[in-house]
Amino acid sequence: MNGPLRAVVFDLDGTLADTPAAIRRLLVRVCAEHGRTVAPEEAAPTVGIPLEQAFGRLLGTAPDDPRTGRAVARYRELFDAEVLGTGTRLLHAGVPEGLARLRKAGIALAVATAKVSRSAHALLDALHIGAYFPVVIGHDMVSRGKPHPESGLAAAHALGVPPDGCAYVGDTVGDMRMAVAAGMRPVAVTYGVGSRDALAAVPGTTVCDTFPDVVAHLLEAVPTRPAPEDGSTGAPAVLLPGGAR
Repeated sequence: MNGPLRAVVFDLDGTLADTPAAIRRLLVRVCAEHGRTVAPEEAAPTVGIPLEQAFGRLLGTAPDDPRTGRAVARYRELFDAEVLGTGTRLLHAGVPEGLARLRKAGIALAVATAKVSRSAHALLDALHIGAYFPVVIGHDMVSRGKPHPESGLAAAHALGVPPDGCAYVGDTVGDMRMAVAAGMRPVAVTYGVGSRDALAAVPGTTVCDTFPDVVAHLLEAVPTRPAPEDGSTGAPAVLLPGGAR
């Protein structure tokens, strides 16, 4: 994990978007609709894993059970109707400005998430940051989700950057374990799901308290580029929100 930093892969829920509380609320609500009373603290550990696994655990059903599938479909219906409409208010502080700084520094950006790709794109677009991410790897695009390294490696491959040239930023222990397994720099945020102590216990993890702290840490690892002779900035054009994906 000593290569120059060329790309950053992000988790989505809890890292870029302040959605875990809404996710817990919907998990509890959907379980109640399906005849199972679940406390918020019981639902909390399932935030950040694929919905089929989350509802399988909470309802006591198999991930491929039709009852699990109905719960997942109901959850997505409610998420689209009640959460996506919140829009940019879901963004964690400093995210749009931080993404712009990373892009201006020549860093390629991607998302690797436990959400399916349709839901990930819908949330990124609702946040008005979808155009920053030419690569989005959803749970439906890999055979094994986090903490297995497959989704992180898929993102790195799609960006054309070796894993040791990438950082992975997330808010759970599973995110950090995936980063380590993929050979990426693990960077954790404390404002999401995971506790500081649990995140810091994953070897090699850098723990940050705010998104601007994440950006500052990442920019320290960007190799210095010589100034171009033509006087330009030498950085690629910044892909601003609203541009083509």
